[in-house]
Amino acid sequence: MTKTALITGVTGQDGSYLSEFLLDKGYEVHGIIRRSSVDYRERIAHLEGTPHFHLHYADMSDSMSLVKLVGKVQPDEIYNLAAQSHVQVSFDAPEFTADVDAVGVLRILEAVRTNHLEKTCKIYQASTSELYGKVEEVPQSETTPFHPYSPYAVAKLYGYWIIKEYREAYDMFCCSGILFNHESERRGETFVTRKITLAAARIAQGKQDRLYLGNLDSLRDWGYAKDYVECMWLILQHETPEDFVIATGVQHSVREFATLAFRHAGIELRWEGEGIEEKGIVTNVQGDNVQCTKGDVVVRVSPDFYRPTDVVNLLGDPSKAKRELGWNPQSTSFEQLVELMVAHDMKKVAADDAAAEIRKVNLAEFLEKGIDK
Repeated sequence: MTKTALITGVTGQDGSYLSEFLLDKGYEVHGIIRRSSVDYRERIAHLEGTPHFHLHYADMSDSMSLVKLVGKVQPDEIYNLAAQSHVQVSFDAPEFTADVDAVGVLRILEAVRTNHLEKTCKIYQASTSELYGKVEEVPQSETTPFHPYSPYAVAKLYGYWIIKEYREAYDMFCCSGILFNHESERRGETFVTRKITLAAARIAQGKQDRLYLGNLDSLRDWGYAKDYVECMWLILQHETPEDFVIATGVQHSVREFATLAFRHAGIELRWEGEGIEEKGIVTNVQGDNVQCTKGDVVVRVSPDFYRPTDVVNLLGDPSKAKRELGWNPQSTSFEQLVELMVAHDMKKVAADDAAAEIRKVNLAEFLEKGIDK
């Protein structure tokens, strides 16, 4: 029988990849979108209009809309990916973050119970490595103590525990995937990895002079989002509802990510200085079209990008997922991930530039015709 899945956060990086994955599996896929004057559906635009992909208006802060939609769709599986997911923003908007990332999870659980689907509907909750925060052991596994270090992490910790509580109190099949950092060419442009790859592409093509970053020593376990959505699905196919760490088990610094990204854009960097005085200097360029020269300072550190409390050492242990789910966290290596992102952004910057030139020509023609009249 065809399974039906409901995805919150369907317009995001993970939501778009998960939609594609489930459609390939033969699912009927329903996604939740928020009503907004700005359209954020570019990641799923290619799916709209396909027979088994459906979008519905609802909101994680509106319990009634969720109850009605769950009742209408009658999903076999719910993937709760919706969140205010930017750590820095959570310091600026802590109440909104708590409403969506914490209470929003409770609203999903209650929507399932209100519609009497608690015995038939499985729920996946997108949790986060930020739960470990001020880490108490390295690497971090399912048994590592939590020490959240941001309003985002604290809100997500409530989501983790309310999932566990409903699993035990109501015998519901609900699980958390503790996802470590996962990136892709669809990552939002305000996140540090995509900020780096876009800047590398723009600097290489002469569209930007410099990239400003925060703590270059921060260590992260970076994987490919397209690989991680497979693990989300595998968690709900497991015989018993359990929580799993989703990570690669390999760690890199922000500095390493930037070095590799610029290299793929044709720019070799040397790092000088320490702390906020550190800078990335061009030592060599590859290719005739790279628009910077040896000695240019193209990366600097800005105190504006330091967080009030910063998580600096995240490294996941995916042993349980590998052993019990048969998942391969190394389908895409760190080096391949960075190369994919830079290649995408090099094309994007070039295309944006070409589109801008076309607009200039069209505007000039319009003005000229207007003057002639």
